[in-house]
Amino acid sequence: MDIKQLRFFEELCREKSFSRASKKLHISQPALSKAIHLLEEDIGLQLLDRSTRHLFVTKEGAVIRRHAQKILRGAEDLREEVEDIKLHKKGSFTFGLPPVIGSSFFPNIIADFHTNYPEAEMNIIEEGSKIMEQSLLERKIDVGIAILPVNQLQFEAVPIINRRILAVASKHHPLASREKLTMNDIKQERFLMFQQGFSLYDRVREACIQSGYEPDVLHESTQWDFLYECAMAGLGIAFLPETVVHKAKTEDIAILNIDDPLLYWRLALIWRKESYQTQAAQAWIQFVRERFLN
Repeated sequence: MDIKQLRFFEELCREKSFSRASKKLHISQPALSKAIHLLEEDIGLQLLDRSTRHLFVTKEGAVIRRHAQKILRGAEDLREEVEDIKLHKKGSFTFGLPPVIGSSFFPNIIADFHTNYPEAEMNIIEEGSKIMEQSLLERKIDVGIAILPVNQLQFEAVPIINRRILAVASKHHPLASREKLTMNDIKQERFLMFQQGFSLYDRVREACIQSGYEPDVLHESTQWDFLYECAMAGLGIAFLPETVVHKAKTEDIAILNIDDPLLYWRLALIWRKESYQTQAAQAWIQFVRERFLN
């Protein structure tokens, strides 16, 4: 038994004629007759009385017809709901957003997305971008923001932002007046870093290691403003995203011009390769892509 057979049966009940029903259904009479015969065999009941000139629905057929009508209405409702989901980008998804990145770039974008797609449900989880990759693999989130590079065999990635990682210190710091520094120039300094699990921690530590030393980390935090305040108080050198530094009162600190190719962060929207994405998630991916790349 399938939907097509039930639809054929319902049309026959309505028209009470194989010729009229076959015209409505745009199939041949023999094909229609065969489909109804197979339906009766499958159910094990005679649904139509063909013994007279006129076609009659048997009592058993009337019972089956009522159920068939419910199934057909349900199938039509399903088809309409599917089209509505496609049209209005309904559905839900979970978006992983590192806290420092979220405050810098995404509030307005998220607000505009909700305006454009009010029926799309976005759940936001805040965590470091390195943890984000594992969360995607464990299917805790559907789409996330990460710092490139990521594993190209595991993730689809759309690069969206390219910014520097800036080193900031008290304006009274001995190195504040230097025009240009290297990572080797600050090897004796105390570092104020984002917590392990954040890609920025890995980038700064790797820059230190390539310069021949392990950084002396005084504090780790998930809060950029805490690191900023510690640097301003003279506790050490903080490494912060360029956009965060420019949001703060830069007259209260010194921005140290450290020339190192690793002190950059390239952000990307990422998701698992070949993973199913709801219409809402697909709309979000396209929305972010257009906002950053156009």
